[in-house]
Amino acid sequence: MISEPLTERELSILLAVIKNYISAVTPVGSRVLARSSGLGLSAATIRNTMSDLEEKGFLYQPHTSAGRVPTDKAYRLYVDSMIRLQETPPPVVRIMQLVQEDPVLDKMLQRAAEALSVITKELGVGIAPVVGDGVLEHVDLIRISSERVMLVLTIQHGLVKTIFVELDSRVDGAQLDWLASRLSERLCGLTLSEIRRSAGVRLKQAVQKADDPLNIFVQSAETLFELDESYAGLVLGETSSLANQPEFKHEKNLRSLIKLTDRKDHLLEIMQHRAGAEGLRITIGSENEISELSNFTLITDTYRIGKMRGIIGVIGPTRMSYSRVISVVQYTSRLLSDILVKS
Repeated sequence: MISEPLTERELSILLAVIKNYISAVTPVGSRVLARSSGLGLSAATIRNTMSDLEEKGFLYQPHTSAGRVPTDKAYRLYVDSMIRLQETPPPVVRIMQLVQEDPVLDKMLQRAAEALSVITKELGVGIAPVVGDGVLEHVDLIRISSERVMLVLTIQHGLVKTIFVELDSRVDGAQLDWLASRLSERLCGLTLSEIRRSAGVRLKQAVQKADDPLNIFVQSAETLFELDESYAGLVLGETSSLANQPEFKHEKNLRSLIKLTDRKDHLLEIMQHRAGAEGLRITIGSENEISELSNFTLITDTYRIGKMRGIIGVIGPTRMSYSRVISVVQYTSRLLSDILVKS
């Protein structure tokens, strides 16, 4: 169903309601708007227009005697049609520079999520890149026990993945180094996705004899390099930043926040799905894929390391300062990309 377009007056009043509610966090009445909005309209005119906006699904009344509150549909219209992004203010720039104090990606990403929580007063959230498009740069084999070695894969820009492999104890240190050299020769320079598809064939061509230990890697190649989804861990900023929002003074809303942060598997799945597409994405309330997010807005942007994409963003109540939060999220994603390209 195509929604009936709003009149200029309806748009002006809806925008005034949204701004007032974002600021005051209380249902907005017609008298309040008549006094403070600068619309030059009477309270009766505003009240009638707000009633029309309610019928069209943009406003609702929590109870009969209350003012109106924006719906998810109203926020979506606001984000898509009315918002004008602001430049990131200098204090944000200074705080976000702290992100680059530690060059290790996991720590940098955690710092970014924590900084977003502090700056936006929402919950910072992020995932490291899904490594399928990452290029393998180096291979090491390290003896862990008599029957076990650790395969260490160094991917571009310092990403590291480790895999445990059962290997005969008769393979000594010198043979391990030689074996690692042969694995590097066959696999380095390829993306992890290419390695997963072709490692068995590539390594089989290098086998020199029946008892060659390289056969272990040939036989397990199909499962050994299933790395695409396993690396992208979820990081969260300080939940207290979001819990201090007025919405969470009510026990029911606070429980919904706790339930959301407890279901990290769901959040990780959503964030990984977003890594499949480029750019800013905003989902509001009922637009979100899981019920735990039905009272929240999720704003994310992609950052890049070569061909690999990670996600950084915030979770907050549907009532948020969209313009400011979006600008900060976009700034953070650009900052991460710039730092990681230079590292």
